[in-house]
Parts: sequence; structure tokens; C-alpha cells
Amino acid sequence: MNRTSILVVDDEPNILKMIGIALEEKEYIVELFADPVEALRKAQEKYFDLAFVDLKMLPIDGLKVLGELKKISRETTVVLMTAFGSIETAVEAIKKGAYDYLTKPFTHKEFLQQVERIIKYHKLTKELSNLRIQINDFNESKDFITNNSGLNNTLKTAAEIADSDIPVMIEGESGTGKEMLARYIHNKSSRRDKPFVAINCAAVPENLFESELFGYARGAFTGAVKDRVGRLEMADNGTLFLDEVADIPKAMQVKLLRFLQNMELERVGESIVRHIDTRIISATNRDVNQDLSSGVIRDDFYYRISGVRFNLPSLRERKEDIVYLLKYFLNKYSPENDYIIEPELLKLMNEYDWPGNIRELENVVKRLMVFSKDKRISSAYLPVEIINFDTSGILPSIPNLEELEKQHIREVLKVASGMKEAAKILGISETTLWRKRKSFNI
Repeated sequence: MNRTSILVVDDEPNILKMIGIALEEKEYIVELFADPVEALRKAQEKYFDLAFVDLKMLPIDGLKVLGELKKISRETTVVLMTAFGSIETAVEAIKKGAYDYLTKPFTHKEFLQQVERIIKYHKLTKELSNLRIQINDFNESKDFITNNSGLNNTLKTAAEIADSDIPVMIEGESGTGKEMLARYIHNKSSRRDKPFVAINCAAVPENLFESELFGYARGAFTGAVKDRVGRLEMADNGTLFLDEVADIPKAMQVKLLRFLQNMELERVGESIVRHIDTRIISATNRDVNQDLSSGVIRDDFYYRISGVRFNLPSLRERKEDIVYLLKYFLNKYSPENDYIIEPELLKLMNEYDWPGNIRELENVVKRLMVFSKDKRISSAYLPVEIINFDTSGILPSIPNLEELEKQHIREVLKVASGMKEAAKILGISETTLWRKRKSFNI
């Protein structure tokens, strides 16, 4: 483990001795100088993590030493010390690059507490600086912004199977990028110049599924005043992305299974058989094994649509990507600005669990940009749930009434034979049940 190296410059022998004893007690690497000119010579020969510099010295004062130190090493965190503190001098020092301003006298204990705080800041700043260098070298034209080894392996496998016609199932929490991975596979395939058609199965009413997917002929039902092409035909020679595939009704799963077996379909209301060449990619944010055991998803349908399975990690499982995503979204929404990211902000963002994953992070970045001043992204404007996030894991998670209702409806839907029976069990109308399913995204 690297020990922190500290430069101390003060022309008062007693202060210099006291600081030296305090720092050596904590086993820091310390260099003490009463002469500021000699201190600057040493700084040209050796890198220092921190520098504590007295303000009033001869032949050059602390502000001059600060300026020269920053020319020699921008990475050195400099703190000024003085018994002649003033707001004006503090502001000037910080403008010239000082991190902080300590007013004498201070006790042995007080000084060490300040040193520990400053070292934490220095390490975070250094980490941010290193990450900035990586970000500048990072190819933002990539489909995914990641340095996570697991996700990179997923992308590698996805690219390898992209040019085949094998159906793909993508699992992962909401906001992890399931549709993005589906588009990645499509764009890597020979179908890239053909349509990519997406449908959110949770948003389609049960009685409209067949006509939405297969299309319909004029006069097939009341209101069908002209022929309509279904999503499967729209994606002919391309890719159909079935998002929230577990929400497809069982009867519709049977019809889709039949289509997948021979790639032929008939529009609702006509008997013309159409051959369609469509690659199917499905996605779900639910527990597939649980849906299979409960019968929500038919086994034969599932095995047909999951030739290759991918499971996208949540953001809390790839926190090394947070800084990249933060920078990416800042550049995406305001490419003309070069924002300054405060170390404390990155610390709080790394501690947070991100239940909404990348989608939540993107919205937080938008919020920070609205409140930013002088192009500085400050932790002060983070949402309260991130600032006050409990990292102890002691407090239990208590669901609210909406979450309890959502869970209850989900459990009833698992055991009911259909929407009608589920509505009866719940004591509500089918219309109300449909509205609640749509609202709760179940």
C-alpha cells in the first residue's frame, strides 16, 4: 500500500516540529522546510500528495508558493495555514488552486483530523483524474458504455450469435438496457438494414394481441375499415423485439409458437398464408423460472424463444460504470460544456443502489445539469434518496400500499385462468383490472 507523501513549509520552528511529530506518528512520508525556496526545489525533484504551506513567509509568501507548486504538480493537494486568516485571502487562495485554508492555532488532534479528511479528498480527486483520462480514451460510439467484464463478455457472445437466426431471450431488471442489447444484436447482424420493430407486450390489451402481431384484413371485425399489417410482417427480413414477453396471454403464446415453427402467418379475417422471415428477440424483467413453474409462460413457448439467454447485470452490480455513464449523459445532453464533477458526488452515487438502474441514473444526470452552477456538478443537488441512502443494510424494506396492491394483483393473475376470473377474485371489473395492470406494468 502506498504511503501518503506530505510537504510542510512553515518558517515557525515550533509549528514545523509539532506538525512533523503528528504526521510521522501516523507513518506518513514527511518533508519539513522552514525555507519556501528550498521546499520548491525539493518539489521539483519529488512528487508530494499533499502540501501544507504557511501564508506569511519570507522571501516569498504562501500564495506564491501555492502558485509555483501548482505549476510543478497540478495533482498535489495544497492547503494554506495562517494565523492571519481573512475571507479575502481564503477566496484568493482557493481561486489559485488551494483545496482548503487552516487557521492557526490548532491542536495535534485537530490537525490530524484535518489531514485524514484532506487525504480522502486527495484520493478521490486522483481517482477522478485517472478516470477522466480513461473516459477521454473511451470510445463513446460503442453501443454500450461499460468496463464491466461480465457485460463485455455478454456483448462478445451477442456479437458472435448476431448473424444467426437463433431466437434470443434477454433477462434483467427494468432500466438495464434490454432493448439496447436487442438493437445491438440486430445492428451486428446481416439484418441491420432491415426493420427493427419493438412491441411492449405489457401495453397491449389481451383482445388486441392477435391483430397487433398478425395484422388483420378489412372487415375482420367492427372498425376494421382497411387491411393492417401486423408487427410480425413489419419486421419481415428484420427483427421483432418482444419486450415484457411474459405478459403475452397463453392463447397467444400458442399462436406465436405455431408461427415460430414454420414462419407462416394468416392475418385476422383472411385465409391467405404468408411466409415471413423474422428474427425474434424477447425480453423480460421478471423471474423466468418462477413464471415457468407457475404456468405464466408455457414451457414449449419459452424453449422456442430462448435459443440463447442473456442476463443483464443491474447497475449496482456494475458500479465501475457509473462514472462513465455520468460523463456519457453529460456529453449527450450538453456536449458544449466541460463539467467539473465533485468527488463527493461520485462517492454518493457509488454508494447508492440504483433500483431504476441506468434509466434512473440518466434522469438524475438531467436533474444535476438543471441545478449546476459554473459548470460544476455538485452532490448538493442529488435527490434526497441518494444523499440519505442507508448503506448499513439494517433498516428493513417496507412496501407501501401501491406495492402491496401490485404484488396482490400479480399473485392473483398467476392462479386465475384469465382476466375475467382474476377480476372476479379481486372484486373489480375487467376494465379496472386492465387499467391497474397497465399502471403497474404487470
